[in-house]
Amino acid sequence: MKPRLLISYILLAFIGVMSLYPALWTVLSSFRVGNSLFSDHFIPQTWTLDHYRDLFRARADRYIPYAHWYWNTLQVATLSMVIGTLIQLLTAYAFSRFRFRGRKAMMMAIMVLGMFPGFLSIMAIFVLLNTFNLLDTKWALIIVYSAGSALGMFVAKGFFDTIPRSLEEAAKIDGASEMTIFMRIILPLSRPIITYISLMTFTGAWVDFIFARAILRSPEQWTLAVGLWNLVDSYNSTEFTLFAAGCVLVAIPITSLYMYTQRFLVSGLTAGASKG
Repeated sequence: MKPRLLISYILLAFIGVMSLYPALWTVLSSFRVGNSLFSDHFIPQTWTLDHYRDLFRARADRYIPYAHWYWNTLQVATLSMVIGTLIQLLTAYAFSRFRFRGRKAMMMAIMVLGMFPGFLSIMAIFVLLNTFNLLDTKWALIIVYSAGSALGMFVAKGFFDTIPRSLEEAAKIDGASEMTIFMRIILPLSRPIITYISLMTFTGAWVDFIFARAILRSPEQWTLAVGLWNLVDSYNSTEFTLFAAGCVLVAIPITSLYMYTQRFLVSGLTAGASKG
């Protein structure tokens, strides 16, 4: 084996271990007896499911509405995914298929804006939501997550560019409108990129903390990210193993979706990159 190839394998193995170690530590900590963050043993000496039970049962000294937070997060992520995916697909299709004045300038503006992290606009968003009396509502989060989805339309545009225009021309000869072409021809052929966009939008809304923490105030409106952060926010908090159990349950839906849609993700990204 060539030295350069061997070094590459060693580097990849090191990166893999460094990436998996925190996740594995969190999973094992969720089964560890006690509530300490640190332990002398990587693998628990005694295993328990009490931390998972505590997330869903009320106790005399505390109440953790974990199931309610889970439901809030599911609502926000699902609605954000549906609205955001539709906005992104329509935007990408418009830039891919139509030629209009200011098109290149708008694409450049979208590209430049997409380079900046979203939390830079958090103060302006907070003021706008406060003005419209939307603070501390799930709809505020849904609007925030969906409104900026068009900034990520370049992958979808690259995918739409690979679809032959002859299909649309044949449909127009038969009298189909642009919306009919989009709904009945383009979308059925775009399942890989729709899967990719939907999953990215859902994941972003599912795990976001910054906007959720700034917008949501009352515990009954919290999402999982805010609720779990609140468990360990205090210096006196020792709920680290409980926090680990909550994190494991948060990761299960995302991990399952990624595993199930892996082949669509690969085909969507490769097709979009070919002409993006």
